[in-house]
Amino acid sequence: MPLSDENIEERIHRHRTAEVTLAVRDARGRPLAGKAVTVRQVRHKFLFGSNAFGMYKCRTPADSAAYRRRFAGLLNFATLPFYWGGYEPTEGAPEADRLAAMARWCAAKGIRSKGHPLCWHEVCPAWMAGRPVAEVESLQLARIARDVRAFAGRIDTWDVLNEAVIMPAAHWGPNPISRLCRARGRVGLLRRCFDRARKANPGATLILNDFDVTSDCERLLGRCIEAGVKFDVIGIQSHMHKGYWGAEKAWDVCERFARFGKPLHFTELTILSGKRKTDDDWKARRKGWRTTPAGERRQAEQVAELYRVLFSHPAVEAVTWWDFSDHHAWLGAPSGLIRKDMSPKPAYEALMKLVKGKWWTAEQQLKTNAAGQVTFRGYLGDYQAVSAGTRGAFTVGKAGKARAEAKLKKRQAP
Repeated sequence: MPLSDENIEERIHRHRTAEVTLAVRDARGRPLAGKAVTVRQVRHKFLFGSNAFGMYKCRTPADSAAYRRRFAGLLNFATLPFYWGGYEPTEGAPEADRLAAMARWCAAKGIRSKGHPLCWHEVCPAWMAGRPVAEVESLQLARIARDVRAFAGRIDTWDVLNEAVIMPAAHWGPNPISRLCRARGRVGLLRRCFDRARKANPGATLILNDFDVTSDCERLLGRCIEAGVKFDVIGIQSHMHKGYWGAEKAWDVCERFARFGKPLHFTELTILSGKRKTDDDWKARRKGWRTTPAGERRQAEQVAELYRVLFSHPAVEAVTWWDFSDHHAWLGAPSGLIRKDMSPKPAYEALMKLVKGKWWTAEQQLKTNAAGQVTFRGYLGDYQAVSAGTRGAFTVGKAGKARAEAKLKKRQAP
């Protein structure tokens, strides 16, 4: 059974850890034999993330600071808001400085940033309503090129196109992007958008993101791959407002989408800590939808189960929570890992025990052999090696048996 505790643990061990042979050298590259060395993990390779929309938008500066502190304490991946209508409310005047500040904070904390989304039929700029399809296409492609190029080096991961399966049929509001999708076809629009993003930043990681996990999405993915659409990652939304998927469904989704041979990112994961949603209105914000003690206990159990399953699947490279805090959460739902007052829910603590506990390499006190080497088993990610006032960085990027090298240098005075 793939979901037995034994099989989950075996897969995590096989796919997320390595038996590392580390060559420890001095600044000139000479082996350091017989030296005491401390090895510390500093970052996971696997991307544990959340949207970070509330980074500076909490009720008080103190709450915002608490939000950022708890975010950086647990996560290494942040989704930043590039919804076109909010990012560029006035044509030709995007709020690039605001997003750049968010990206700088992430970089300072060792957190990788992702931009979301570049093309979506919702949250279109009001100023684009009524424009001809050819002009809409020109504006959309120019927007992609401008933002991907402008943020290269600070944001190199993008949800390029969001929710393509329903895009042509979406009619609500001023919706020029759906008109464009109907005119060019899904695959035609996808090709244009991804080509433009790839040209703007050839080294970027480009994601095709959707909430549809049915055969409709599988067929679209197959057509895109057949047509040579240049995307890197399949993004899977997993909002569970109406009920928890469970481990078996999550595993089935992973298996069905992994067959396309591309990495999987769970881009928008929601598990509630209050009452479940019972209607089909995905627009209105509810008042009084509260977190409860029983709901928080249930959320924590489900979070721990689901993350174990996803972390054990070899195709999954990232999981992004939605939203980090109940404050300003989508639909007003009790969906955060932390409460409106920024205190951690049991789900936050459960993830902390996994991400920074069970799945984090304990500090190693080692001694190099005659060849200047040490060996240890650790989780994939970034590390530091420290010895007698010198230190060096190295990365363990491959599961199984891995080799790495750390050149130790004296710390420079600040």
